[in-house]
Amino acid sequence: MQQLASLLVTLCLSFSSWLYAQDDVAYLLGPGDKIIIQVYGEEELKIETQLTDSGKINYPFLGEIAAKGLTIKQLENRIYTGLKGDFFIEPNVFVGMVEYRPFFIHGEVKVPGGFPYKPGMTVNQAVALAGGLTERASKEKIFITREASKNQQQNATLNTKVNAGDTITIDQRFF
Repeated sequence: MQQLASLLVTLCLSFSSWLYAQDDVAYLLGPGDKIIIQVYGEEELKIETQLTDSGKINYPFLGEIAAKGLTIKQLENRIYTGLKGDFFIEPNVFVGMVEYRPFFIHGEVKVPGGFPYKPGMTVNQAVALAGGLTERASKEKIFITREASKNQQQNATLNTKVNAGDTITIDQRFF
C-alpha cells in the first residue's frame, strides 16, 4: 500500500512537471529557484533545495552539481547519469519545480517589490500583483531588464512576457 502511495505521488509530481514544461519549455534554473529531487524507491535521496548564488546544489552520492543555466530535464538527466552504474542499475529520477525565483517591479506602482513568478506572466499581470498603477504612471514608459542581459533595459508594453528574475520599471508620465 505504501509503495502504491509513493508511486501515485511520483506520478502526480511527474504530471505537474510535464504541465510546467509545456508552458515554459526553455526555462533555465537560476539562483532563488526552489526544486525537489526524488529517486523512486529511495526516500533518503529526496531533497528540496533552493539554488544559491553559486547555482549549485549538493546531492547525496554526487556532491556538488551545477544547476544554474540548466533546464529541469537537463538536471534530471545529469543526476540520472551520475547515479546510474555506480549506485543504481536504472534510477528513476524526478526533478520538479517547487517555487520559481521572483521578478521585481518598481516605479509607479502602488506596492513595488519582489513577487513570485508564474509561467506565462505578462507585465500587466505583474502590475496587478503590485497593486496596480499609480495615477502618475505612464503606460508608454515601461522598461524591463532581463536577468540574462544585465543592465540592458528594453522597452516593454503591458502585454510583454515576464521571466523569472526580471526587473520591471514603470516611469512617470508627463502631465
